[in-house]
Amino acid sequence: MALPLILTYVGIALMIALAGIGSAYGVTMGGNAALGALKKNDEAFGNYMLLSALPGTQGLYGFAGFFVINSSGVISPDMTILQGAAIFGAGVALGLVALLSAIKQGSICANGIASIGAGYDVFGKTMILAVFPELYAIVAFAAAFLISSGLVG
Repeated sequence: MALPLILTYVGIALMIALAGIGSAYGVTMGGNAALGALKKNDEAFGNYMLLSALPGTQGLYGFAGFFVINSSGVISPDMTILQGAAIFGAGVALGLVALLSAIKQGSICANGIASIGAGYDVFGKTMILAVFPELYAIVAFAAAFLISSGLVG
C-alpha cells in the first residue's frame, strides 16, 4: 500500500475515533449528572436528556467527515503524497477539535443539569452556553470539507 493511502486511512481513522471518544465522554458526563439530578427533580428528565445528548453531535461530525472525504473521489492508489497528507491533517484536526469540544460541552451540560436539578431555571441558558464549544467542531468540519474539496482535480 502506498504512503498516501496509509496517511489517508490513518487520518480518517483518527478523525472518527477521536470525535467518537469525545462524544462518548461528553454524553457520559451529562448522563452521570442527569442521574444525580433525577434524585432531586425527576420532572425535568426531558431537559436532562437533551443536555446529555448534545455532546454526541461531535461524533457525528467525525463520521460525516469520512463521507465528505470519501465522496470527493480523491482516495485511490493514484493519490499524491500531498493529497494523503492533506487528508491526514484534516482528519487529525477535526478529530482533536471534536474530542475537546465534546468533552468541554459535556462539562457545561453537566453543570446545567446539576443546576436544573437544584431547582434553577437555566435550561435555555445552558443550551446557549453549550453551543459555543460546538461551534469549533463545526468550524473544523467545514475546514475538513474545504480541504477535501480542494484536493479534487
